[in-house]
Amino acid sequence: MIGTYAAYVRYDPTNLGLQRDFGVGGRTGVSLTRIFSLEASGDYSATRLTASAGSVNIARVGGTLLANTQLGLYLGAGYERVYYRGALDFEDNGPHVVLGERLPLGGRAALRIELRGAYFPTTKAPGATGKPLNLSGNVGLSVYSFGGPKRDSDKDGVADKKDKCAATPLQATVDADGCPHDTDTDAILDGLDACPGTPKGATVDQTGCPHDADADGVFDGIDVCPDTPAGASVDPNGCPIDTDGDKVFDGIDQCADTPAGAVVDATGCPLDTDGDKVFDGLDQCPDTPPNTEVDARGCAVITDADGDGVGDKLDQCPNTPAGTKVNETGCPADADNDGVENEFDRCPNTAAGTKVDAVGCPILFEVVEGKARALVLKGVTFQSGRSLLTPQSFAVLDEVAASLVANPQVRIEIGGHTDSVGVRARNVRLSQARAQAVRTYLASKGVAPNRMVAKGYGPDRPVAPNKTPAGRAANRRVELNLLQ
Repeated sequence: MIGTYAAYVRYDPTNLGLQRDFGVGGRTGVSLTRIFSLEASGDYSATRLTASAGSVNIARVGGTLLANTQLGLYLGAGYERVYYRGALDFEDNGPHVVLGERLPLGGRAALRIELRGAYFPTTKAPGATGKPLNLSGNVGLSVYSFGGPKRDSDKDGVADKKDKCAATPLQATVDADGCPHDTDTDAILDGLDACPGTPKGATVDQTGCPHDADADGVFDGIDVCPDTPAGASVDPNGCPIDTDGDKVFDGIDQCADTPAGAVVDATGCPLDTDGDKVFDGLDQCPDTPPNTEVDARGCAVITDADGDGVGDKLDQCPNTPAGTKVNETGCPADADNDGVENEFDRCPNTAAGTKVDAVGCPILFEVVEGKARALVLKGVTFQSGRSLLTPQSFAVLDEVAASLVANPQVRIEIGGHTDSVGVRARNVRLSQARAQAVRTYLASKGVAPNRMVAKGYGPDRPVAPNKTPAGRAANRRVELNLLQ
């Protein structure tokens, strides 16, 4: 190899005090192997001292061992001697390193661009306070001849004369004839193929890696079912598996052992709308009431211990006497046996034998020969000497109120009566207060006040002699009279 170059040198400004300047030089070399070569070079430049502007002529000679790559890059290290003449007069020796690039120009010629750094640890420069470091950039032309490296246009390591595949892409691996390999036959050459083990038939991207559009682990081109839902388990052909046949694929199916025929939700779990533990689709009685015992078909198993027609599971009155009419809960339909069923009975606790009206409340006034008899409110009592009702009175008055509310056309007089013991005037006031207390209570239960008149008769209307305790007790009473 022979060549020439132009150099631009930055001399160490601190230890040498020289200006930067241009120079010219030449080089020659020989290839030791396909990678290593040895070069000798020399160049000349003229510059000046920075301080005094005195002229200095500089010559550099040296040798460099280079390591070359197929891409044209090279790196080297060597030793050089520098001669300073003129305003400076001395020589320096030191190592240098180079980094460069060869750009082929056709044939055996190449344009070379190079950077060099030279270091002088034992400088003889006058006045130097440190160790000079000179930097330079070179641009030149080199011609390789006399057995130099053979031309390799595609930089595959096989000389053009022997290369049977002269247009091999950079970085592709080649055989002895310079032809590239494609081991996995995916049309991406070895050396460029980022996934060199791609299965045959799989489609790949520009780096040689296979596609898997549905992410099921079976590559496109091999995948028989390329649209498998995310998460589904697949067979070797890439097709989803549905072990229990419920149309929800394994991997997505959260209930993988669903019985055949059961209806499932989006997660593959069977539905049980009526909660009887027999799945929809298998349940022959899909509307079974809650808590009903069912058979394998999902239909109710009915047991009725008291024979009232309501199954034990729903029967809230499991010991109903035989023949008793019951409601849907298995309880008697007419609890007080007054002939009015509970749901219509406004007085559900009527005493046995009491005559009732259409809403199950006692008939307040018995008509004899066209005249309504007075109704004595048995069980309505007061605290002694006061008009305050006792709690045991409330049940009787509640039934009276219910009857009056159910018969809004009826108007009544509430009569208060006492025995003859004590001052008459006081007894009249007490009977009036007690009649008014009953009126107030009935009004609180919904009876319109304008339908009721309270009247205190004191001891004036006895129904028994006041000479005996029994007679006096009978005279202390509250009566209802029908007003026309």
